[in-house]
Amino acid sequence: MISIGSVQLWVHDQDEALEFWTKKVGMEVRSDVTLAELGDFRWLAVGPPGEQDVTIVLMAIPGPPIMDAATADQVRDLMGKGFAGTVFLTTDDCQASYEELRSRGVEFSEPPEDRPYGIDSGFRDPSGNSVRLTQVREIAGV
Repeated sequence: MISIGSVQLWVHDQDEALEFWTKKVGMEVRSDVTLAELGDFRWLAVGPPGEQDVTIVLMAIPGPPIMDAATADQVRDLMGKGFAGTVFLTTDDCQASYEELRSRGVEFSEPPEDRPYGIDSGFRDPSGNSVRLTQVREIAGV
């Protein structure tokens, strides 16, 4: 059986990302390891409390030889536009989760709005990654 264990987001600053995802969004640290033998590569992963099988890796944009400078600049440009990836979070109560995250300092670009698929809202992390927070409505026929 194949399952999803981790997804990755590019981040400008791993410490800033860690602070945002844990203190503001409410994730917990799953792994924070620096590997000296790989040039001090840092594997930093967070995940939702109670869901041990799912992690979000907060990956620093690498330099050469992994990624050349031009590609790194393209990734940064896409991040700044919110198009380097999206995390889709679900909740049982979008309005309550929205209020809770706002009280922790998350700035939403889109407040909760009723849509055909549920109640949906959006925000971006400090690196510019797009995050959707949705209360999914069961759609007839699916």
